[in-house]
Amino acid sequence: MEGNENTESAAKGGMWDLQQKFDQPMDEEASRLKNMHTEKRCSAMLLVQLAFQSLGVVYGDLGTSPLYVFYNTFPKGIDDTEDVVGALSLIIYSLTLVPLIKYVFIVCRANDNGQGGTFALYSLLCRHAKVKTIPNQHRTDEKLTTYSLTPINENSVAAMTKRWLEAHALKKNALLVLVLVGTCMVIGDGILTPAISVLSAASGIKVAHPVMRNDVIVVVAVCILVGLFCLQHYGPDKVGWFFAPIVLLWFLLIGGIGIFNILKHDTMVLRAFSPIYIFWYFRRRGEDAWTSLGGIMLSITGTEALFADLAHFPHSAIQLAFTTVVFPCLLLAYCGQAAYLMKNKEHVYDTFYHSIPEGIYWPMFVIATLAAIVASQASISATFSIIDQACALDCFPRVKVVHTSRKFLGQIYVPDINWTLMILCILVTTRFQNQSQIGNAYGTAVVVVMLVTTLLMILIMLLVWRCHWILVLIFTILSLVVECTYFSAVLCKIDQGAWVPLAIAVVFLVIMHVWHYGTVKRYELEMQSKISLAWILNLGPSLGLVRVPGIGLVYSELVSGVPRIFSHFITNLPAIHSVVVLVCIKSLPVYTVPEEERFLVKRLGPKNYHMFRCVARYGYKDHKKDDEFEKKLLDSVFLFAKLESLMDASSDSDEYSLYGQETISSTKDTFSSVVDITVSSWSESSVSSEVGADEMAFLKSCRDAGVVHIMGNTIVEARRDSGIYKKICINYLYAFLRKICREQSIILNVPRESLLNVGQIVYV
Repeated sequence: MEGNENTESAAKGGMWDLQQKFDQPMDEEASRLKNMHTEKRCSAMLLVQLAFQSLGVVYGDLGTSPLYVFYNTFPKGIDDTEDVVGALSLIIYSLTLVPLIKYVFIVCRANDNGQGGTFALYSLLCRHAKVKTIPNQHRTDEKLTTYSLTPINENSVAAMTKRWLEAHALKKNALLVLVLVGTCMVIGDGILTPAISVLSAASGIKVAHPVMRNDVIVVVAVCILVGLFCLQHYGPDKVGWFFAPIVLLWFLLIGGIGIFNILKHDTMVLRAFSPIYIFWYFRRRGEDAWTSLGGIMLSITGTEALFADLAHFPHSAIQLAFTTVVFPCLLLAYCGQAAYLMKNKEHVYDTFYHSIPEGIYWPMFVIATLAAIVASQASISATFSIIDQACALDCFPRVKVVHTSRKFLGQIYVPDINWTLMILCILVTTRFQNQSQIGNAYGTAVVVVMLVTTLLMILIMLLVWRCHWILVLIFTILSLVVECTYFSAVLCKIDQGAWVPLAIAVVFLVIMHVWHYGTVKRYELEMQSKISLAWILNLGPSLGLVRVPGIGLVYSELVSGVPRIFSHFITNLPAIHSVVVLVCIKSLPVYTVPEEERFLVKRLGPKNYHMFRCVARYGYKDHKKDDEFEKKLLDSVFLFAKLESLMDASSDSDEYSLYGQETISSTKDTFSSVVDITVSSWSESSVSSEVGADEMAFLKSCRDAGVVHIMGNTIVEARRDSGIYKKICINYLYAFLRKICREQSIILNVPRESLLNVGQIVYV
């Protein structure tokens, strides 16, 4: 076994040997760190506390659905009270099948080290199959403690699925488009959730004062929305401390009011727990029953937020909160409203507020408004997170991302997106001015996201979980039957508001597709035009130029080869720095890269060339704007040079070998023991010691002389013989997005006085 490992190491060559050798003794410790989120065990008291906190973050959107479900189900009124029982039966089984069984007990398990959402599923697939459209994967990435990759049997269904996905670029692109569609619908959710939740809550004023005009309700809703979006820059950690008590109080109140209405009006509505009433509902109403599914589907809105916000809480806390508080209280609330409608079917427009006992009406109105704000906050925060993830995976133009909390990695604020959401949300609220049309739009966005999640989960079950195909088939049939049925119902209401999320999705999909298309084309051109290391070696140690004191950091997207920008630079300028570091900022399909594993360094050419490559690796949740980025990068280069000198000194020792020869030390040695071995060996080789000391002194003197960041200011244009599609995408849309997006230097916090832009025009 050991011989095989040595053979494999030798086959890899010297590219990453040093990093691999020093990481090897940590493999056992690293294996304990993998999946640390899923392995974490909570005490009973801590689990209850986390379940309580999850109410304010995860369930606000799902919990406010009783405000508007029955009105959107019966927008033209109720003809037969038996229809109420049938609709209630549909609501009960929708809540049971989708949020409870599908999401809480199945989908939430498909997390990326505790991270949920569409991009988390996509990241899992990218790690288990080569489906990324930008092929910058490297074998060293798989050594990360957060990578969580298990080997696949070549004859298994997982291997067949992997080969099927990797077979054609069309399948990779189709998978990416599927993820982008789901992302665009989540953005639409961030627009429509505040609109319908706040407008529905504000409509309680009109119930108490029927003479009040609807315009006043809209103005009140708009004022609340403006205040909500203006508070976003404080972050959830600043304004969210009271969310959980509000939502818990909300659930207890709607559950209690539900019990009150059942006992007071009609206990017979509980017969809706029999699914036979669903059959009778469709048989009696026919096509009207089918179109009413768009309103019933609103009872499960917010379910995607349950999965997207999974990062903040353990899966067990999510399950506990849903099964003990959310699910029973929602069932009681809907049963209570149905019981009230059995005797007051004319009050279907505002069933929720009409069914509230008079003595607690205004306190309940206040709690409902606050709960609507909480629900809106959750959807807005989810939109920020998914935009940030899209930027990290080169699927959205670079925007300003502000991390509002030092404790929680995922709590961010995106100013540009915040104001865009506010404007669109206000336009939707003022344009439609009623719950029905906004509800149609909302339902469309939600069901499309659910369909995307289902399709991704099929691949996850086959490729990652390695489930038996029969289990996958059962999950697929049950999920698609329910969701396709709802989808067909909302599509019937395209002209009644359902077109809104589709229009929003088209706009954002064009932006994301054009940006990713341009990024891929630019990367492909860099790969084709990169300079070989042999060309650099032929120039000699001086690179054919004057080497001036200092360190030059040359940025590119390449993890191998010399970027074109470097050759362009040394061709047009007569000097280059004494030390050159080719820096690659690389995004990986993992939620985070530990700080100690972020920088990967190797040497280019002989030592007297003083050239290095440094790959800075980030996950889709990592904060790239680091005030100490330059210091950390240079420290990693210096550490590499120091360790390399130690390894060279110990190359003749029986204790350790750089090139993967057989060693005496056990594979269970700790990192400190390896350092001790190399230090003791180093002390025996004074010549190598002096060489290493000289280079360290040289590197430090160059750092003291100054550090310059060299970045490409590249203008991308389509070739003259390109088709009209490429010309429009590259010359107009992509060029426009490049002008308005944030510069890479700002994101990396590069000092302006140390920045050198190298201009060039490339044709793709």
